[in-house]
Amino acid sequence: MDERFCAGCGVKIQTSDEHALGYAPKSALQHDPVVCQRCFRLTHYNEIQEVSLTGDDFLNMLSQIAEKDALVVYLVDLFDIAGSWVPGLQRFVGNNPILLVGNKKDLFPKSTNEHKLISWIQRAAREQGLKPVDIFLMSAGKNHGLDEVAAQIDYYRQGRDVYVVGATNVGKSTFINHLIQQSGSESVITTSRFPGTTLDFIEIPLDDGCTLYDTPGVVNAHQVAHFIETRDYKKVMPAKEIKPKVFQLNENQTLFLGGLARVDYIGPSKRSLIAYVASSLLIHRTKTDQADDLYARQLGHLLAPPSEGTILPKMERYDFRTEENDSDVVFSGLGWITIKGKGARVSAYAPKGIGVSLRPSIIKG
Repeated sequence: MDERFCAGCGVKIQTSDEHALGYAPKSALQHDPVVCQRCFRLTHYNEIQEVSLTGDDFLNMLSQIAEKDALVVYLVDLFDIAGSWVPGLQRFVGNNPILLVGNKKDLFPKSTNEHKLISWIQRAAREQGLKPVDIFLMSAGKNHGLDEVAAQIDYYRQGRDVYVVGATNVGKSTFINHLIQQSGSESVITTSRFPGTTLDFIEIPLDDGCTLYDTPGVVNAHQVAHFIETRDYKKVMPAKEIKPKVFQLNENQTLFLGGLARVDYIGPSKRSLIAYVASSLLIHRTKTDQADDLYARQLGHLLAPPSEGTILPKMERYDFRTEENDSDVVFSGLGWITIKGKGARVSAYAPKGIGVSLRPSIIKG
């Protein structure tokens, strides 16, 4: 059989082992384009199959880019910037220029100041050791800002190949599908809410003989999606504009974000805490001295997701004191809680392994 590759995830097609990567029944070879069984089930039945690639495998693939002369388009998820940085990316792409694109801007409240958001991303990129040639915002899922980003890619690539890189689930394949459809092609890359959809480089020819490559998403194990069942993804990953939820907390009160995160407000005085999470994620308020007992009794029930029966690592505690007027307590892949005013003392909890951090507020107001 001639070598053929899945149009959905880029993996090499094989027909001999249905449990191995790239399996497709022989009947599927009659179709053009060909997709593997995993992509077919993901697209038509929303089923996810385990894959044998690790985060190191993905990074080894990315390291090939350093040997090329190309433009690197680096997508980050604006809703989960902390969780979508690829550690040490500059090392993997060598001296190639990086165009930084923040995706999913449609999830932010319409009142968000885009210029301030870009400045914030610029500072965060600098902390990662990145010096992008430019920064743009878009929403691949809503088709907002894609034409401008496509034009800037054409401008900055200067006749070179393009590699689109990023962590899992930042929207790379959705973005590239729009580019493909604009070109009139019918091929579509597999997209879903599930992390790690693309498994190998996918080549898309450009008009001038160069190539645009969709690369595998790098798995960041500290994102909450890697700790929950697939049936809970929709409950934690917002699909539409986030509506801030404001809580006036007295000292020693607690907010639970489902059963996946907890914030204890220690004090001083009464204070506003604003939750920026998916609308389907239930937030429960209680007294801090009752929080441990509530978690033990209600995890998977009142405090859900996770679904009943999901085994989570033990909750880990992080103590913070806010130094900015407004600060965000961030839970990787879940959202954040803005603490209003300086000098607040809070304790944040999440299952061990999920990223938790404090940052100056990304949304002022």
